[in-house]
Amino acid sequence: MSLTAALDSARSSLVASGVQSSSISRNIAGASTTGYSRKITVLDNLPGAGVYVAAIQRAASSGLYSNVLTATSAAATQSAIYDGLQKIASATVDDPQLDQSPTAALNKLKQALQQYANAPDNATLAQAAVASAKDMATSLNQATQTVQSVREGADADMATSVQNINQLLSQFAAVNTAIVKGTITGDDVTDYLDQRDNIVSKLSQEVGVTMTIRTNGDAALYTDNGGVLFDKVARTVSFVPTGAYTPGTTGNAVYIDGVPVTGANAVMPLKSGKIAGLAELRDNATVTYQSQLDEVARGLINDFKESDQSAVPTLPDVPGLFTYPGAPTMPASGTVLVGLAGTISVAASVDPSATPSGNPNLLRDGAISGNVAYKYNIAGNGGYSARLQQLIGNMDASQPFDPTTQGKPNGSLIDYAASSTSWIENQRKTANDISQYQNTLLTRSTTALSNVSGVNMDDEMSLMLQVERTYSASSKIITTVDQMLQSLLAAVGN
Repeated sequence: MSLTAALDSARSSLVASGVQSSSISRNIAGASTTGYSRKITVLDNLPGAGVYVAAIQRAASSGLYSNVLTATSAAATQSAIYDGLQKIASATVDDPQLDQSPTAALNKLKQALQQYANAPDNATLAQAAVASAKDMATSLNQATQTVQSVREGADADMATSVQNINQLLSQFAAVNTAIVKGTITGDDVTDYLDQRDNIVSKLSQEVGVTMTIRTNGDAALYTDNGGVLFDKVARTVSFVPTGAYTPGTTGNAVYIDGVPVTGANAVMPLKSGKIAGLAELRDNATVTYQSQLDEVARGLINDFKESDQSAVPTLPDVPGLFTYPGAPTMPASGTVLVGLAGTISVAASVDPSATPSGNPNLLRDGAISGNVAYKYNIAGNGGYSARLQQLIGNMDASQPFDPTTQGKPNGSLIDYAASSTSWIENQRKTANDISQYQNTLLTRSTTALSNVSGVNMDDEMSLMLQVERTYSASSKIITTVDQMLQSLLAAVGN
């Protein structure tokens, strides 16, 4: 090898060592940065020209990265569902000491009626029974408010999620353009690639997403239902939030490019991500539980209804102790009357706190509706308990319930309420179990990806020592060649 060739080889080695040192420094600096992938300096050599930097690459695994995206979306789905069900369950069924559940309130009402029936002339027990009935109605009213509040919160979160998606798609478009341009010109785009992956990771929290890489590093994004999120340009994701929710409110759908991806009209609904979980919570789980509460309210009105006591009955049954805005018409049997649990109340005629003329003894005597034809205690006997015993029997009697509510289709009111409590508890437990599983899977997937693409400080320091040795050797070669050239020039001069 000539001295010039040796000098060129050493010089190119110094340049390569400098680039390697720079990459190592980047790795060390980015070790604690979320989404950073280890940068690798790829070296090559040419005969007679020495080593040179062929490319700067990043450590990555498309398969592991895809697993992380899938796990992130699945975990976000279940987390959204569980959080909503937890709010409902904690407010309506969790604390037996507070008689939160409809079952507990029904049992308390039944107990108050039994005590009143044992001493039907006791005004205090009559007032206690009415107070227990008011507590029952209030618990259904408040449960309805809780359910609708959760639906409203889910709707607001969907609006926020849609905003996040559009912002992330805008960021994705800018970074993707930089990657394509940099790839064409041969620039180092590894940091841009990290940024793009980080953006897609955030997107996967909102919606199930997959990324396809094409020529020159260009990428396209697709939702887990096959819809396009980004292809050359970002697709528009739109949603009109609903300000307030009542049991009869139907929330708006989320649209991608004008196509609904949530709701009953979605031909290909989103399968995972926060939006999918929120839509499931808002449109299905909460709606089902509300229908169960409505059926409990309907069962109450049915159990405490009053019938015509005339010798020849001709009048229809009417609401008694429990009433609603549709009175005096009775709710249809076995069919959900949407929102009934939010409007059920105790008749003012038995409640002294509602009206000065309120008389709790009407619970014993009948004619709560004001029509004497519905009076059971015709003789006005203070020891009359037959009506109270009848009401207690009604609470134990079987009646049909709407099977679409997923509660017990036939049974006593207390049995149905208990099946409703079991349903919400089971839904919450299932969501929690799946959420924990998905979070565990996400942790393991993230760890596996980090092992491939993350920075190991020990490895980086070891590589730094090798680069330093290479740098030292190259410097020594240059020094030696310099000395040899000086000696040669001195010999020629003599």
